[in-house]
Amino acid sequence: MDVTECKVALLCGGWSDEREVSLTSGRECAKALAEAGFSSVDVFDIAAPDFVTSIASGNYDVAFVALHGRYGEDGCVQGFLELLGIPYTFSGVLASAVASDKAMAKDIYREHGIPTPKDVCLFQGDDVDLDSIVSALGLPLFVKPVSSGSSNGVSRVDDAAELASAIDEAFKFDTRVLIESAVKGTEITVPVLGNSKPEALPVVEIRYETAFYDTNVKYEDPSKHHVIPPELPDAVVARAQELACRAHVALGCMGASRSDFIVDESGEPYIIETNIIPGMTGSSLLPDSARRAGRNFPDLCRYLVELALERGARGTSDKPRTSMPGEVEC
Repeated sequence: MDVTECKVALLCGGWSDEREVSLTSGRECAKALAEAGFSSVDVFDIAAPDFVTSIASGNYDVAFVALHGRYGEDGCVQGFLELLGIPYTFSGVLASAVASDKAMAKDIYREHGIPTPKDVCLFQGDDVDLDSIVSALGLPLFVKPVSSGSSNGVSRVDDAAELASAIDEAFKFDTRVLIESAVKGTEITVPVLGNSKPEALPVVEIRYETAFYDTNVKYEDPSKHHVIPPELPDAVVARAQELACRAHVALGCMGASRSDFIVDESGEPYIIETNIIPGMTGSSLLPDSARRAGRNFPDLCRYLVELALERGARGTSDKPRTSMPGEVEC
């Protein structure tokens, strides 16, 4: 059967603070799938009261997950689709849960020799010694919820006096907060496509005039902020692509991922996080990078469905890998 004959359930919306972005991703992915030749694509807001019964009784061949944030990107919906036996795009339950937990993902990075900034993780209710944190990590710092996306609750702290209020702001979005050393340098992102043999797409340099790449900047015209190829030495770009592939494999990602880095003044890329379900709108980084690699948006969406069906035919295998650094082929 041609892949475009599949009956697709496209999942978006939900309850997270990224609901509106997800709805936009859903609309644009549905349009792209139609342009790619798919004749049966049903769009579901997973927050709708009839979602569970509708998808369970719909005889769907594959689910296209266009969800971001809590309940959609953290393994919850993925576990539900596993129970229904419906193959789905992007990563499985465990990889989704681990990657969406920034503190846990950083432990995986370190285990696999992927440089990442120093950090401290706080639990709500902890006694916090602000002076010790500043002494250990230096300034400036980034303070962020452990499991939130789209820069919600994220603050840059340049003065120690700002740290307490930044922590309070992050705790509005999660019960754990990550405080991370700010690496000075060039911000880039590296999308990766594939299951067992991932390949890095063109690296995107991200430029902005705000304190950091915040929610408003992310959804502006990409031509204002995306530089492809980045103005970095070829060896640095290749190093970032290799590390992104290594992160994809170490976390157990499938289909696609997008890892964000800061390249310091010595040319070393430091990984910040890996996005399990990258944004899929017209201004998003993954589609922009894919276009530069010769894969337009409809073709990208079709390929993601093909990767989902490939994984579904073999059964999921998304456990974080135990290979030592250097053993990943990219």
